[in-house]
Amino acid sequence: MLIKFRLQTVIPASPTEVYKAWLNSESHAEMTGGSPAIVNDEVGKPFAAHNAYLWGKNLVLEPNSKIIQSWRTTGFKSTDEDSEIEINFENHEKGTLLTLTHSKVPEQEAHVEQGWVSHYFEPMIAYFTDK
Repeated sequence: MLIKFRLQTVIPASPTEVYKAWLNSESHAEMTGGSPAIVNDEVGKPFAAHNAYLWGKNLVLEPNSKIIQSWRTTGFKSTDEDSEIEINFENHEKGTLLTLTHSKVPEQEAHVEQGWVSHYFEPMIAYFTDK
């Protein structure tokens, strides 16, 4: 069975700042707690984050508004297809409303929903609050 979920948070920075940080290796690592990341801002190019615990490739990049990536973790079985994340960045009175939709997640990886909160949203809020 495949799972789909949608999460939202407000990040205290502009959509441009959050988008650019997501697609920059150094900033991505810093805003998610310091684990190494290799990311880029080109469609079709691969990425890896959190010490290569997760990886995929950029499918769609709409500057400052949307990122769609294929996505998988070391917990995916070799027979599991890639899941897909769509991240939307919208102006909000307190910065950026970030909406993340994660689809085609294998059932055994359901815990990644909480992982987005604890390994992305919470450290991102702290990172941009301190800037």
